[in-house]
Amino acid sequence: MTPNSPSVLLFVQHGWADTNGAMARLAQRIAPPRTRIIAPNLGWWRTWWRIDPLVEDVEAIAHQTIAQYPHTPIRIVGHSMGGLIWLEVLHRHPEWWLQVESLVLVGSPVSGSDLCRLMDPLALGLGMARDLGKNRREIASAIAAQIPTLSIASNTDGGSDGLVMLGATQFDHAHHVVLPDILHSAQRHDQAIDLAIQAFWQSPRSPLPVQPSPELDIIQRLRTVPGMTDAHSRDFDKAKVALIFDSGLSLRRWKNPVRVDHVFLASPQSHCLYSGFVGWIHAAALRRTLQDIQQDYSASKAP
Repeated sequence: MTPNSPSVLLFVQHGWADTNGAMARLAQRIAPPRTRIIAPNLGWWRTWWRIDPLVEDVEAIAHQTIAQYPHTPIRIVGHSMGGLIWLEVLHRHPEWWLQVESLVLVGSPVSGSDLCRLMDPLALGLGMARDLGKNRREIASAIAAQIPTLSIASNTDGGSDGLVMLGATQFDHAHHVVLPDILHSAQRHDQAIDLAIQAFWQSPRSPLPVQPSPELDIIQRLRTVPGMTDAHSRDFDKAKVALIFDSGLSLRRWKNPVRVDHVFLASPQSHCLYSGFVGWIHAAALRRTLQDIQQDYSASKAP
């Protein structure tokens, strides 16, 4: 490494309906000395159609930069869809993982955007809704098991940042931070986000182990139902108890006005631990999963 070589490569990536200006400024605020900032501008209009061409653009820029600095540590920060783009890039290039010092996702709907699933309930592939509605939790968990990963979310209404559900930002092995009262569109400008990223960098974190529990097992099984999407907990009180477990946990169900199935896992104290929904085409898969859970845990049906 020459005296003029960067000490860190910092890739920052904007998301849907955005350009690179705000993320470039975020990078300038948080970057340590001698950092080379790479902030690709993918084009506002292009973020509305398909994600694959955007992934290919970022992949090509990363490939060129890494070839130029093959031994320089890499840090990555992606906002919203920008985080999803980097999950796809890293999934394609596991040979880069050892060089990646940290991955930070800010407001990224890793398990899929509920809004996009509602826009495309029959999975017809309508614009970017198809790609933002995709569940990338398995990819993210595999990456986070090897790369120190932080997922930052914010809570403005008891369950989301106004656009992305808290549950959609969660995945195994990652560290999670939930900050209050920051709207999704404001995350790129907020000092609390900057400080959370810098704190993660200053205290290197190993991937978190997964601690088995009945609650986690049930949540993971619900999340594997085809089409399952993390939902807001605001409708929890409308749901009726369907299954009761000896531990005091309960599964509750509710259909919204257009007959979309919602399922909730409640603690013994009747606090919502998980909320999700499936579209019409996956309702039967949800019923089968609930039957399997009932059998495996000897849960009783509510009277």
